[in-house]
Amino acid sequence: MNAPLRKASIVILVLFGLLFANLNWVQAAKGEEYRTHERNSFRLRDVEYDKQRGNIEVHAGGTSTEAVALSKSTDGRLRYQREYPFGDVYAHVAGYKPVYGTASSVERFENDYLSGQSDELFTDRVRAMFTGEEAAGGNVLLSISKAAQEAAYKELKENKLGVKVGAAVALDPATGGIQAMVSMPSFDPSPLASHTQADTDAAFAAYDGDKAKPLLNRAVAETWPPGSVFKVIDSAAALEAGSTPETMLEAGPSYVAPGTTHEITNASANVCPQQQISLIDALTVSCNTSFSRLGVELGRDVIKKKAQDFGFEDEALTCGNLKENSGLTVATSHVGDVANADGSEDKAAMAQTAIGQKDVRITPLQGAMIAAAVANDGVQMRPYLVERLLGPDRTSTHYTVNPEELRRSVSSDVARDLQTMMESVVNNGTATSAQVNGYDVGGKTGTSQNGITDNHGWFVGYAMKGDTPVSAVAVFLEAAGNGGSAEATRIAGQILKAVTSERGGN
Repeated sequence: MNAPLRKASIVILVLFGLLFANLNWVQAAKGEEYRTHERNSFRLRDVEYDKQRGNIEVHAGGTSTEAVALSKSTDGRLRYQREYPFGDVYAHVAGYKPVYGTASSVERFENDYLSGQSDELFTDRVRAMFTGEEAAGGNVLLSISKAAQEAAYKELKENKLGVKVGAAVALDPATGGIQAMVSMPSFDPSPLASHTQADTDAAFAAYDGDKAKPLLNRAVAETWPPGSVFKVIDSAAALEAGSTPETMLEAGPSYVAPGTTHEITNASANVCPQQQISLIDALTVSCNTSFSRLGVELGRDVIKKKAQDFGFEDEALTCGNLKENSGLTVATSHVGDVANADGSEDKAAMAQTAIGQKDVRITPLQGAMIAAAVANDGVQMRPYLVERLLGPDRTSTHYTVNPEELRRSVSSDVARDLQTMMESVVNNGTATSAQVNGYDVGGKTGTSQNGITDNHGWFVGYAMKGDTPVSAVAVFLEAAGNGGSAEATRIAGQILKAVTSERGGN
């Protein structure tokens, strides 16, 4: 080969090398940037809606499932329309997927899988190319129980006190799988999935401008004082410090916290008027004076540590897909500083903290997790919503949840003592309407004050069959006033009955 030809060949090879390098740079390093560039937004939207989005499904009894979010074909430029056949029943769980705007909940954190873009669906896309089938998104099966979710929604919406704001959560104590999650008021996600931007904008503006905040998932995103629900934490701390359910506590009609003239009293004059009461009876009748004294006696550090063992102060908690470590952001439940200006323990604040007042705040999810840990032999599982990721044709499974232990809240011995005490509350105390035939049900009611509106009503509890935990539940009613905790208890009982009935119980 002569010299000019050799030089020309080298130049050509170098040019091809540069072209190849630039092609790889564009595809690998810059591909995502170009694909998502704002000038491509309309093209990307058309491409996304040219493919059928996968279903979001829930358990409907036995091995059957039912779609609570699905896509149907249209005659428009966007070939598929997202639909939510149950309206506002599953809104805060499934979320919404707007054409214009940002998705929420499962529609958001499983968007790549539902839209078919996930790497896990690569083989499904290749198969569709060779078979001539239309590529589609994958299907997401949630841990949600249709029976439990619809019972929770119905009972909250039609509550007997006319309360407009509240939330309910049920979960499987043994796995952490969310069985129901309802926030009230709710919203219909369908208008937010409109193919007409003006309609979407109007619907979002209406929801976002509503003072009742229907878009807010109060089950995980907002906290309130738990009232007497916190006595479960006190009881756990006392048992671990050496007490038994039969240990006698000081009681009486009133208690003046150290360093104050403020009297802490009980819900009524006939609640623990005697000078002493056992720990189990104090929880059964919800004796404020005993638990305030107990909190001061055990001290701030002990109570705060035990609350942390149940999940308080966990700022990293999410509820969604364990594999991707993504999902719904959960507001942090707090005990509060319980401190004077110099940092020393504020015993007066401790007396209030011990009965779930002062600065104590929890989410409804946290309430359910407390009950779940008690039912699950003291072990608290990480909550999740996504149970399985199924291929477009449903014959392949790309993910099955592997339940994850989050922490040990109490020892198994203490858990069993707490079960005995919480079951006394349901069988003999303030929560008899939570009973479920054929199951051992334990729980704790709570009435909390905020100094602004009527008292809030709470119930947290669980149902067990023998030694097997079946469900743990929390129900919250904001500003419910008199009878709030009783109504929360009744609603919780209906949710537990729905779970047990679906599993073949009474």
